[in-house]
Amino acid sequence: MPTITGVTFPVQKRLMPRFFADGKTVFIKPATVFKELRSGMKLVFYQSHEDTGYVGEAAIKRIVIDDDPFAFFDTFGDAVFLTREEAKAYVEGQGRWQGVRVRKDEPKKRPWMALELEDIREYDSVKKPERFVPVGGRYLRE
Repeated sequence: MPTITGVTFPVQKRLMPRFFADGKTVFIKPATVFKELRSGMKLVFYQSHEDTGYVGEAAIKRIVIDDDPFAFFDTFGDAVFLTREEAKAYVEGQGRWQGVRVRKDEPKKRPWMALELEDIREYDSVKKPERFVPVGGRYLRE
């Protein structure tokens, strides 16, 4: 059985320079595709919206799960790749596209994850993935 070596998540092209040029080292999103992740595995950046494909990678230094995405700003400060305003808009927009599981009339809240990254490097050219990368992400296997 193939070994999980990391994960890939889509990031809009306009946000990619934050990792490669602006020194941001913390990737946050709702916690999908994370249960098998461990420190030392890699995150491969999948550029979405235009010029799609893998554009770089980083080593996962630490994984933090929290119900409150804004707690990551207290923990990591300016290292988070999204601004507080962008995170707020993301949270507000979640309800519109997320399939909500109803349990006693209350939507199930998905926790958020922060991947603290190190050894971030950009590829020389865009690499096309063999398989589609869904918005929730996908494990990488060897």
